[in-house]
Amino acid sequence: MGVSMIDIQRELILTTIQQTTRGDWKVLIVDEESRKLIDNVVKEDDILNANITNIERIDNRREPQRDMDAVYFLTPKPHIVDCLMADFERRRYRATFLIWTTLPPHPLRERIDRSPMAQEQIRTFKVMHLDYYPRESHLVTFKDPWSFPVLFHPDCNNLVRQHMDDIAERLTGICVALGEYPTIRYYRPRAPTHEASVMCSHLARFVQEKLDMYAQYNPDFPPQSNRPRGALYITDRSMDLFAPLLHEFTYQAMAHDLLQIKDGDKVTYRTVVNEGEPGAEEKDMEISEKDTIWVENRHRHMKDTIEKIMGDFQRFIAENPHFTNQDSQNAAGVNGLNAIKDMIAGLPQFQEMKEAYSLHLTMAQECMNIFQHNKLPDLASVEQCLATGLDEDYRKPKNTADQVVRTLDEEAVVPSDRLRLIALYVLYKDGILPADLTKLLLHAQLPPQDGAIINNLDLLGARVSKMLKDKREPIPPLFPPRLTAPANAEEYGLSRFQTAMEQVLEAHVRGVLPQDIFPYTKPQAEDPSSIQDNPAASLRSAKPTWAKSRLSSVEPRQRVIMFMAGGATYSESRACYEVSQKTSRDIFLVTSHMTNPGLYLRQVGDLSQSRRNLRMPADLPPPKAPAHLFEKPEPPKPMPPPAGAKPMVNIPGGLPSRPGGSGTPPTAGLASMTLNSGRPQGQPSQPSSGKPGKEYEKEKKKKKHFFSSKH
Repeated sequence: MGVSMIDIQRELILTTIQQTTRGDWKVLIVDEESRKLIDNVVKEDDILNANITNIERIDNRREPQRDMDAVYFLTPKPHIVDCLMADFERRRYRATFLIWTTLPPHPLRERIDRSPMAQEQIRTFKVMHLDYYPRESHLVTFKDPWSFPVLFHPDCNNLVRQHMDDIAERLTGICVALGEYPTIRYYRPRAPTHEASVMCSHLARFVQEKLDMYAQYNPDFPPQSNRPRGALYITDRSMDLFAPLLHEFTYQAMAHDLLQIKDGDKVTYRTVVNEGEPGAEEKDMEISEKDTIWVENRHRHMKDTIEKIMGDFQRFIAENPHFTNQDSQNAAGVNGLNAIKDMIAGLPQFQEMKEAYSLHLTMAQECMNIFQHNKLPDLASVEQCLATGLDEDYRKPKNTADQVVRTLDEEAVVPSDRLRLIALYVLYKDGILPADLTKLLLHAQLPPQDGAIINNLDLLGARVSKMLKDKREPIPPLFPPRLTAPANAEEYGLSRFQTAMEQVLEAHVRGVLPQDIFPYTKPQAEDPSSIQDNPAASLRSAKPTWAKSRLSSVEPRQRVIMFMAGGATYSESRACYEVSQKTSRDIFLVTSHMTNPGLYLRQVGDLSQSRRNLRMPADLPPPKAPAHLFEKPEPPKPMPPPAGAKPMVNIPGGLPSRPGGSGTPPTAGLASMTLNSGRPQGQPSQPSSGKPGKEYEKEKKKKKHFFSSKH
């Protein structure tokens, strides 16, 4: 998996800036959002090394630099265009090189095109398609958790079309960055009951239209490549309602579920650095692709993660003469985690490595403490039966209601976990009697308003309630359950559940994904996904199938983009990486935001709240350009008189002398002037200056409207 979306976007940004500066020094002007987009993948030093003198925010106070050219790297929003037009009016820079992060809406583009000042100063006008945030090499988000209520809240119908258009624009940008003009397939649920069931079909059509238009105006797209044609899948959260509710025991998913990890501009975890030393301090530690321990272990089961970290540390001890045999034995003992943490505290010469190991050992230990304290092994055993529809022996589970009730009785099971368990039970039963739901909530000692969270699942396509004599057929699962236990079934009995996304990807690789549930936007002569790994390939194929798995790492790898509308889970992210590693595919997960069980339940609960109470960005007053950008510059201060100059004659009243040199005011002329004539009486009319009367009137009107909006 050599290709990385982080590297691709970094290269696009740096190359665009370098091609714009062309060796001449320029100032870079950014806004808040475009700066975040740059900082996500590019170091500031790399920007400055591309002939950029400094980086400034467009909404900050800035001194004019009329001898410098400016590169504007901006987000096309109305208040940003207001800031830009204010700069044009002030002629703040010598020339302007405009780069937009995405396609400006037509009204904003037209406003710039119609401005003579703008056209006079703009040297280049370039549109990039970069409005997305690569978070990992194969994981891209839009950092937009508000996407969930826009798509699923009943009162947000008027926002859906524009929001889908924005998503389609971003997905087009990702396809362009990857050099892919993919086939597009979308999720179409069987027997849908919810209003949002048509979402994926509309969104897929939007993306297809934008890609077709981009290809029409860019004849060199897609670039020549020997890769198989890519595939884009448009799915939404309703495709898998179990995944966001389950306890997942791989390191990344478990940490984001159980620990207080902040997911803002950066992903951070607050921990004590240099614990037990005089210099101990609390510090927000970043968790990113730069952290090799995190990247190596994030998709491992927690048990394997701890063994790997401890094994790596023991190897470090063996290779380092600072440690004794006793240290090595302590690290391998029963209390290995604590022993390793104690040893790390005595390593001042390895500060960076020390902080990284300390961070992950602390996080792993905290996860395991919660795992034991909250009785997660017992809870997860019931969850797996409900989510898979099979018990540990891969048979239909018995007495599930009794198991659920007994688990709800456990004092160690926290309220949020009880709510998750009830939601899983309702999904497993394909709906229960409303009275039974009320009883379960009372038994779990949960507030009645938590019932709204369960009921709101119907807005995502779940059947929540049914009547006593309701004999409807249950909706068949997306894929038939796996009835045979894998080789490691006993060791990973609490991780039997397979996400729908993983099953879709495996079916894609085998070329058996049903077209009634995942239709194409355009008719296909043959399924391009089955070109490489089709088990029914001709016996006369050039290479036997056993050789294909060995060569898959060097063969051109098909690129598959999985889009999940409404937020994706870390278990789905892991599935994309794992299928990539097992097959000759590069799989990229794209989503509005990453979700965890706590956030997911809160967002589902918000679907029955009044839209006004949610205070969504679309309902807030739009941001405005700061007033200081429109302030008139102060007039220049008068120059002091040169040394030795004669002082000005002191005239009463402080007025300068008349041009004729006489200090006498024109009292006689003033006495003979009337208000009607506009000139002294008795004087003849001035001859015409050659300007006709009508033109003179026009000139008067122009002066009258000098400060109007027309100029």
